[in-house]
Amino acid sequence: MTSPAYDSSNIFAKILRGEIPSHKVYEDDHSVAFMDVMPQAPGHTLVLPKHPSRNLLDASPEALSQVIRVVQKVANAVKDAFDADGIYIAQFNEPSAGQTVFHLHFHIIPRHEGTALKPHSGKMEDGGVLAENARKIIEAMS
Repeated sequence: MTSPAYDSSNIFAKILRGEIPSHKVYEDDHSVAFMDVMPQAPGHTLVLPKHPSRNLLDASPEALSQVIRVVQKVANAVKDAFDADGIYIAQFNEPSAGQTVFHLHFHIIPRHEGTALKPHSGKMEDGGVLAENARKIIEAMS
């Protein structure tokens, strides 16, 4: 069974087109990384390819190879910026696996021993907090 077709009206496609603002931490010709507006922990960042793909199942090998390099780069910066004990990287494919936005994306979440993750729904984080967290990550990459 194949996945449904890519829908260019998804929120990440709108962010890529500049129709919705985001707190970007990294961008190149192929990928973009920005702060998750409903973070499970301070520093929760999303990385996605600019090429339209619903998820990992329909992404081109080229897009995957380009985006995973950025996932690694951003994960290292997030770990440093938030003095994390570890990094949780999640990627979901289709609703039954937990995917809610249908544009391929990777969650990068800093983890600290003994600190539980917040739920990934509900209250949006304050824009000032997201901007400050983005600044920390950008600084860690430079």
